[in-house]
Amino acid sequence: MSDITELERRVSAALSRIDRALDAMPGPAAEDPALHEALESERAANAQLMERVRAIKEKQEIILSALERKVTHLTRQLDTASRDLARQKAVNDDLVETNRMLNDALRDGIAAPGLVNAAMESELAALRAARAEELAEIEEIMAELKPLIGEVA
Repeated sequence: MSDITELERRVSAALSRIDRALDAMPGPAAEDPALHEALESERAANAQLMERVRAIKEKQEIILSALERKVTHLTRQLDTASRDLARQKAVNDDLVETNRMLNDALRDGIAAPGLVNAAMESELAALRAARAEELAEIEEIMAELKPLIGEVA
C-alpha cells in the first residue's frame, strides 16, 4: 500500500511542477491551445490514475478487513482447541492414575469396588471429552461448508 501512496505523491508532485511552470510562462505561451490541450489531457490522465489508486486502496482495505476477521475466527478456534486439549489431557491423566491404582489393588488381591467405579467414571469422562471435541470439530466443518453450500445452491 505504501507503493501506491508513493506513486500518488509522485504524480501529484509532477502535476504541481507542471502547473507552476505554466504559471511562470509569459502570457502568450500560456495561452497556447496545444499546451492547454496537453495540460488538460495530463489532468484527465491524472484523474484516472487517482481513481485507480482509490479503487486499489479500497480493495486492499476490504481484503485486509476480511483477513482480520479470518484471523480473529482462527484465533478463537485455536483458543477453543487449546482448552479442549487441556481438558482432554487432565481427564486422561486422571484415567491413567485411576487405572494405576486399580492395577495396584488387583495385584495386591484387594477387592476395590470404589476404584472400579472411579476407573469407570474416569473412562466415561474421557469418552465425553472426546465426544465434545469431535462435536466441536464437526461444528467447525459445518460452519466452513455452509457458505460453500450456499454458493452452489
